[in-house]
Amino acid sequence: MNLKNIVNFIFEVNQLKRQRHSGFQLAGVKDPDSIAEHVMRAAQIGYILAVMEGDANPEKVASMILIHDNGEARVGDQHKVAARYFDAKKTEHQAFGEQLERLSNGVAEKWQQYFNEFENRNTKEGIIAKDADWLETAFQAKEYLDLGYKSLKNWIDNTEKALETKSAKQLIKEMKNNDFTDWWRGLKRMTYKKLK
Repeated sequence: MNLKNIVNFIFEVNQLKRQRHSGFQLAGVKDPDSIAEHVMRAAQIGYILAVMEGDANPEKVASMILIHDNGEARVGDQHKVAARYFDAKKTEHQAFGEQLERLSNGVAEKWQQYFNEFENRNTKEGIIAKDADWLETAFQAKEYLDLGYKSLKNWIDNTEKALETKSAKQLIKEMKNNDFTDWWRGLKRMTYKKLK
């Protein structure tokens, strides 16, 4: 085990904090979420979906999601327009594979397995993880839509068509009927005191 390689890998994945979701820039969003922010919420959505589905390992789903965009630390996030002109997935797969060379076999083999299941959606966990990835993007699009970026309704609609799991379909349907600020309604407490 080469500790320098592991340290360099940990520094490298920090680049995901700097990489922005490039597709949202097409919609005019000036400062879109980072890939790291996306991954964090998607992993939590994945865990929740796995529990809702009832027959999947939530820890495995969350782990798949945590590593699925690691290659973007090297190649960036490519939006769907750019994907017309080159194979972004192939490039990201290559970068991910080279990143794994820095890690011990136990980690590299497990992560490669998770990455393949995520990409191929050939296991229950892989299907749920991909749904969570898409669903997180839909939730982010809804936040931007509520802020006035009207073209993002299309993103939500396209995601809804792509979802496979019953739980993800239920969540997106409910999400569409809510405002992204509804979560704090009823939580705020006024702190002023009336003067006599």
